[in-house]
Amino acid sequence: MAGRKAKAEELQRGAAVAAILKRRGDALVVTGIGNAVHDVAASGDVAENFYLSGIMGGAAMVGMGLALARPDRRVLVITGDGEMLAGIGSLATIGVEKVPNLAIVVIDNRAYAATGMQATHTARGVDLAGIAKASGFNHAVAVSDAAGLRAVVDDAYEKPGPYFAVLRVKSEGSPRVRVPADGTFTARRFRRALLGDEMNP
Repeated sequence: MAGRKAKAEELQRGAAVAAILKRRGDALVVTGIGNAVHDVAASGDVAENFYLSGIMGGAAMVGMGLALARPDRRVLVITGDGEMLAGIGSLATIGVEKVPNLAIVVIDNRAYAATGMQATHTARGVDLAGIAKASGFNHAVAVSDAAGLRAVVDDAYEKPGPYFAVLRVKSEGSPRVRVPADGTFTARRFRRALLGDEMNP
C-alpha cells in the first residue's frame, strides 16, 4: 500500500507541465482555473495560451469549441482534477462528438489546492481516465511516473483525439508566476494570435 502511494506521487506538477509544453509547436492551450494557469504560464506566457482564471469546470468545453472552430490546430487543455470534476459532464459530449484535434491533460494532485487542500473525489478513488474512456474518448490513460509522462508528451500531440491523460502528481504546490489578470486582455490577445488581421480592432 505504502509503496503504491509513493509510486503514485513521483511526478512534480510544474516539471510535468513544462515537459508537455516543450513539444507544443503551434498547439493552442486552454487552462483550467487555479494552479493550471500558473503551471502553463511558468513555461512561457504566450498569446496562444488562453487562461480561464475565473471559470470552474469550463476548460474542456472551451477547448472543444476551439478545436471544432480550428480543425487545423491541435488544442491542448491543461487543467486540474477539481476543475475537471466540476465539468465532468463535458467528457460525454466530447466523447460523442469525437473531436480529433483535442487533447485534455488533467494534473491530479487529489486536492483543491487553491482553497486549502481539501480532498477531491479522485483522492477517494474516482477514476477520471476511466470516465473519459467510458465516454468514448479514443485514448484515455493515467500515469504516475517518468516513463508514463514521456508517453503523454508524445501522445498528447500525435494520437487521434479526443485524447485524455491524467498525471498523478505530488500534492505539493508549485511556484506561482504572475499572469495577466485582465480577462478581456487575455481573450483579445488570444484572438489576435489566432486571427491576425482578420480580427476587428
